[in-house]
Amino acid sequence: MARIIAIANQKGGVGKTTTAVNLSAALAETGKKVLMVDLDPQGNTTSGLGCAVGERDSIYDAMMGRTRLRDCVQKTGVKKLKLVGADIRLAGAEVELVGVAEREFYLKKVLGPEREEYDFIFIDCPPSLSLLTLNAMAAADSVLIPIQCEYYALEGVTSLMSTISRVRKTIHPHLEIEGILLTMLDGRTNLGLQVVDQVKKHFKKEVFATVIPRNVRLGEAPSHGEPITVYDPKSTGAAAYQALAAEVLKRNRKK
Repeated sequence: MARIIAIANQKGGVGKTTTAVNLSAALAETGKKVLMVDLDPQGNTTSGLGCAVGERDSIYDAMMGRTRLRDCVQKTGVKKLKLVGADIRLAGAEVELVGVAEREFYLKKVLGPEREEYDFIFIDCPPSLSLLTLNAMAAADSVLIPIQCEYYALEGVTSLMSTISRVRKTIHPHLEIEGILLTMLDGRTNLGLQVVDQVKKHFKKEVFATVIPRNVRLGEAPSHGEPITVYDPKSTGAAAYQALAAEVLKRNRKK
């Protein structure tokens, strides 16, 4: 049965979608069957994997009950990695669901029948603590939190931890922290290294040992619709996400 991992941070520009695309691809390349669910109306994960919704149904159609999730699944350029894409219509889902009973569980209901088909299901959340993000947390086994190596990093992750705590109290008591991932590290600056030390000291075992560096090739890959392991498999960015994939596998072998 698939482990469902939501990738979330209410702050934009922290490497959330970059992590969604590249971690899912790196895990698929180890032989795991992976489904990537794009839950961000901007659809950046969808385009980052070289896909488009177009005439195909999206996660919006599945959540609104217009089709089954499996009918929205499309292949990517990575063997064993499949995608359920998103488009701007997803922004309207929050308005449509706002007065509906059990509105936080719509994603969980559509993902349920697919859990047996995959080893991992990742959900790329929008950069806000919205109803879509709550749906992701209600559906997930755990939350992976990417944070940028910058001065205000701890403030953002502390706010998200408070939200996760509220979710545990109200809709999902068993939601776990998959891990905190430090991203966009510029190893040439003292500030970046200080943030790494500070976050590791504050959160200890929850922080991944792998740190994602700033890397030009990582920034270029989305415009080519390819994960970094395909676009430039010898880059430092590719090596970092392969190391992260190995760490995720190791953590989940213990569970």
